[in-house]
Amino acid sequence: MNGEENNRVQIRQRPRLPDFLQSVNLKYVKLGYHYLISHLLTLCLIPLMSVIVVEASRLSLDDVHQLWLQLQYNLVSFIVFSVVLVFGSTVYIMTRPRSVYLLDYSCYLPPSHLKVKYHQFMEHSKLTGDFDESSLEFQRKILERSGLGEETCVPEAMHYLPPRPSMAAAREEAEQVMFGALDKLFANTNVKPRDIGILVVNCSLFNPTPSLSAMIINKYKLRGNIRSFNLGGMGCSAGVIAIDLAKDMLQVHRNSYAVVVSTENITQNWYFGNKKSMLIPNCLFRVGGAAVLLSNRSVDRRRSKYKLVHVVRTHCGANDKAFKCVYQEQDDNGKTGVSLSKDLMAIAGGALKTNITTLGPLVLPISEQILFFVTLVAKKLFNAKIKPYIPDFKLAFDHFCIHAGGRAVIDELEKNLQLLPVHAEASRMTLHRFGNTSSSSIWYELAYTEAKGRMRKGNRVWQIAFGSGFKCNSAVWVALRNVKPSPNNPWEDCIHRYPVQLNL
Repeated sequence: MNGEENNRVQIRQRPRLPDFLQSVNLKYVKLGYHYLISHLLTLCLIPLMSVIVVEASRLSLDDVHQLWLQLQYNLVSFIVFSVVLVFGSTVYIMTRPRSVYLLDYSCYLPPSHLKVKYHQFMEHSKLTGDFDESSLEFQRKILERSGLGEETCVPEAMHYLPPRPSMAAAREEAEQVMFGALDKLFANTNVKPRDIGILVVNCSLFNPTPSLSAMIINKYKLRGNIRSFNLGGMGCSAGVIAIDLAKDMLQVHRNSYAVVVSTENITQNWYFGNKKSMLIPNCLFRVGGAAVLLSNRSVDRRRSKYKLVHVVRTHCGANDKAFKCVYQEQDDNGKTGVSLSKDLMAIAGGALKTNITTLGPLVLPISEQILFFVTLVAKKLFNAKIKPYIPDFKLAFDHFCIHAGGRAVIDELEKNLQLLPVHAEASRMTLHRFGNTSSSSIWYELAYTEAKGRMRKGNRVWQIAFGSGFKCNSAVWVALRNVKPSPNNPWEDCIHRYPVQLNL
């Protein structure tokens, strides 16, 4: 019996062939495939260049002399070819798109006395007397699930009892945010305000007369021939739209600086009613803004942080549901607010799909495009039960700045794009520390990445934002150097505490 048991043990312990799927990490197989396809042209050219070098080394002096004589006999053809080459090169250089550089940007850091904790927010909402018990409970639940921390800020007017949402208070909020960001931007870049040739300001819900752009021109005494634009009503994705407009203007006007200011105004847009869909913005939106300095001057490349690579804009406004999913209106009692539709996430998903369908071919490596195309063809031709291949955008981008519109938005993008937690970290931490600052949130996220010391030369950044209309817009940047945080980075006093553990 003992002999039989020993034989059984030996049989059980006999080495087996390794399971390939378990012994090989398929991630590395995919990376190898990606590297092979991406460098396929180079790998094909190496043998060709080797043959040319070998053949050139075999040429004797007589062969070189004969080649020179042939060129002399065809002098006219040679001159014509040279002229065409020089002319074509000149035309290309003169008409090619001008590079747009980001010298620096600055995010507004609200003063500490504007911070509002959960219990302060709820107590204040109760004491105003405008909300019934059901609305107060709804706001409490939204806050608990929002992903916002205890240091987000609301404007001065909202700290009073009762609140004082006047035009003067709204102007004061706009001035504090815009001028606060611009003062730091001009100080960090040593660019004089009168050197600015293009100004683009975006703010969705506050559009006074004179405009916000005129307020900036008056404050900094900008020159009289400045090209100024004021974008209103375009939602949280308007920051990318403003960058796109500035880029187009820099293609026309040589040797120019452009300033983009992205902000939102809360003072006159707080909702004091009891309609649930209109209460959500009260819980999410907070004070914030950013100023960005762009240039098309080649001499500015060496001191710039980033170069703009692509801007892709998607507008779904032709669809009625998409058009009304973020909608400013009055409730039954005549109180104005912004209503968020229950279809918002589905509409945002559709807009994202359209946007990345356009963006993908511009940024994805050829390896991912081939995999996507082959899967699509197999599904169409053979009607196979094959899941659509989701391109790996992690191969195209090193950093992701997802608009901090709310925890649900970040969750959905992280899931649908198959991102790792570290890729959504900047967005989640921005939402936690500053709340939803609308169109400027993508700049707080970029500042977070810099403050963490993660931005390296050649890294690609994807800024993606959603906004009313409904719109999904993307901007792609490439780092021109190892980027360090600028002075007065909004995270410099708290970056050591982040990332924090969130209850998701």
